[in-house]
Amino acid sequence: MKKNTFKVLFYLRGNHVNKDGTSAIMIRISIDGEIEQLTSKLYVDPKVWDTKRGRANGRSAKILELNGRLQDIEVLLKEHYYDIQRRHGYVTAEMVRNAYMGITQREESLLKLYEQHLEDTKKLVGLSKADPTYRKYERMYRRVVEFMKKKYNITDIPLREIKYQFIVDLEFFLRTEYKYSQNTTYKCMKFFKQVINKAIRAGLITVDPFNGYKISIERVDRGYLTEDELCKMMQKEFASKRLEQVRDIFIFACFTGLAYIDLAHLRVDNIQKMFDGRLWIVTHRQKTNTKVMVPLLPPALKILNKYEGCYNDGQLMPIITNQKLNCYLKEIADICGIEKNLTFHLARHTFATTMTLGRGVPIESVSKMLGHTNIQTTQIYARITADKIGKDMDILSRNLGNLDF
Repeated sequence: MKKNTFKVLFYLRGNHVNKDGTSAIMIRISIDGEIEQLTSKLYVDPKVWDTKRGRANGRSAKILELNGRLQDIEVLLKEHYYDIQRRHGYVTAEMVRNAYMGITQREESLLKLYEQHLEDTKKLVGLSKADPTYRKYERMYRRVVEFMKKKYNITDIPLREIKYQFIVDLEFFLRTEYKYSQNTTYKCMKFFKQVINKAIRAGLITVDPFNGYKISIERVDRGYLTEDELCKMMQKEFASKRLEQVRDIFIFACFTGLAYIDLAHLRVDNIQKMFDGRLWIVTHRQKTNTKVMVPLLPPALKILNKYEGCYNDGQLMPIITNQKLNCYLKEIADICGIEKNLTFHLARHTFATTMTLGRGVPIESVSKMLGHTNIQTTQIYARITADKIGKDMDILSRNLGNLDF
């Protein structure tokens, strides 16, 4: 814990003498050069005051009582100092002064507010927040606790002490200690800013420490499978039943766009015949609770039929953990000769790029099927592949066939 130069000094208010000839005894609190002054509400004859000792000279009962009360004040100030240091890990002269005077400040500590924020968020799980989102908030809380301990050697900090440099240091910690990418760091800092905004709205912080701070999303080229790569995987015969099942689950996601968590929660009741007489997936995204409706394309329907009646609890396919899926997908990539980092989430990207946008499905429709709450999220997938450019130019070439010089 940080060592402070904490001192308490008693001195006389030399510029004012009362009618009875006494002067007020003042208290000076100093911590690391910061000074706060206040009155002790005690008075003494300046003639008996020892400036060096900060006490009155003499052995009379009145003098002994006065010096005893000054000693009590000093002990009380020290108790406030150590209590604040224990609770916040950070002490200022103003904090000690306010504690002595019984001033209850509206400010709170960061972790106290953060814990309340987590508690409020947890109550929204299943309503407007998903459990994975809550776990991300909780993880960032642990990162902040670790950051304060390693960077400042403190266990908490008053909200009003959070300045711009704290924000910059926190970002640097995430990037260096955990090797977070630009986009992961952006999301973490966004989570933390929610807590700061909550403090600002409550009047607990008057100056936003995020003022002047900037961090942006870095546009990345999300991986996906081409049609040829997808066909390779679909047509491959696997000796292992385990790999065959993983392949089927992955292909199903490629033709439906479902994220792992949504596919894992899919049940028989989620397959419904709709207005067009076709079977559709009707569910809600776990992440955002957004309604998702996706018509079942023939390859996806074929996979459902393959596993129909295999499970008694309404489960549709042989779901295993996402971690194991990703591990087995790497085996499948090697077997199929696909030189890409194959993960389950790549199926969702493949649905967005190869299966829909690349085949001319309007981005508004794709956004609805993916369950995006903002079409800008869908635009991340709206890449124009070389194959699509070639096909589009073939169409244009045929349309221009009759034009000649």
